[in-house]
Amino acid sequence: MKKIFVLALGIMFATGAMAQESPEFTVVKENPITSIKNQNQAGTCWCYSSLAFIESELLRMGKGEYDLSEMYLVHNTYLDRADKVVRTHGDVSFSQGGSFYDVIYGMEAFGLVPEAEMRPGVMYGKELSNHNELSAVSDAVVAAIAEGNHRSLQVGPDGQPLWKKAIEAIHDIYLGVRPEKFTYNGKEYTPKSFYESLGLNADDYVSLTSYTHHPFYEPFILEIQDNWRWAQSYNLPIDELMEVFDNAIMEGYTIAWGSDVSEQGFTRQGTAVLPDTSKGTDLQGSDMAKWLNLSEEKKNTPRPSTEKWCTQEERQIAYDNWETTDDHGMQIYGIAKDHNGTEYYMVKNSWGEAGTYKGIWYASKAFVRYKTMNIIVHKDALPKDIRKKLGLK
Repeated sequence: MKKIFVLALGIMFATGAMAQESPEFTVVKENPITSIKNQNQAGTCWCYSSLAFIESELLRMGKGEYDLSEMYLVHNTYLDRADKVVRTHGDVSFSQGGSFYDVIYGMEAFGLVPEAEMRPGVMYGKELSNHNELSAVSDAVVAAIAEGNHRSLQVGPDGQPLWKKAIEAIHDIYLGVRPEKFTYNGKEYTPKSFYESLGLNADDYVSLTSYTHHPFYEPFILEIQDNWRWAQSYNLPIDELMEVFDNAIMEGYTIAWGSDVSEQGFTRQGTAVLPDTSKGTDLQGSDMAKWLNLSEEKKNTPRPSTEKWCTQEERQIAYDNWETTDDHGMQIYGIAKDHNGTEYYMVKNSWGEAGTYKGIWYASKAFVRYKTMNIIVHKDALPKDIRKKLGLK
């Protein structure tokens, strides 16, 4: 996911449509989640949303409530990404962004640690992350190596490239040193033994998407910059992908959701809708028409009565034309209805207790259908017929 910061959120909340009535929602189905987190000034939504999903998985599995460290996986992931950038001479981008697979891969490869072992911001005396300076330093080092005019790279006596030690030291300084051992509830663990104690299996989780430039029911590498590990997603027709959303929620599973949040319908107040602007002239006096005539400032809490229900072709065109971009990772954990009976997905964000609903967003099914990039879900959450089509056991 691209870097989505919350630096300006306070300003937007203060200047938004404060006088507008906020939509009220009735819960249809709600699955357990852990507390709202705040990624603050760091492009780490991919890690916060994935670990929110994993923490809910542990609740679903009856393992209890855990608060897992994002910074532990961020540290390991950035080192791996730097290595990939150098190996490709800069053809892979180095940035704060990432994908859900970075966490699914990372928890098996590196293990997991509790939040208390590696908290955000502690290395510079804060309680929240600010990775602006870290990026300024680490990006420059990686670019100097990957794009520099070097005939060969220098190595130390142990045979390891010196630049790798330098980039690791930078992340140690800004994020903290990764613990090799720690004690949790009176028992000593390594990160890997802690992961193994949780009963999680990385192979249980699948990525799903819906685009026509690859065959349906087969996996392909989703072509987005932050998919630098080149992870594959199974390709479903959009109607079947939406079936997965509903089946998962109703069966007690949550979803890691990657979406474009740059649309005007994704507000900073806690709703995400897809107004059908083409019908504005035909709906005089309706909620939709009123929304179309609002100023940009007052569109912060839209609730149109008519939304665009996209086709498979329209999804593809938006992806091909960069109208749908890989912006932000969140967690979907429930279904709710508004006063009109329109169904929305309940979304846990990582912007702290922002917006009308204190860190929770309500995304209409029309918005999710159009703007979903990909999702991660437990394979058991798929309807049986779809699972069979994908050849998943």
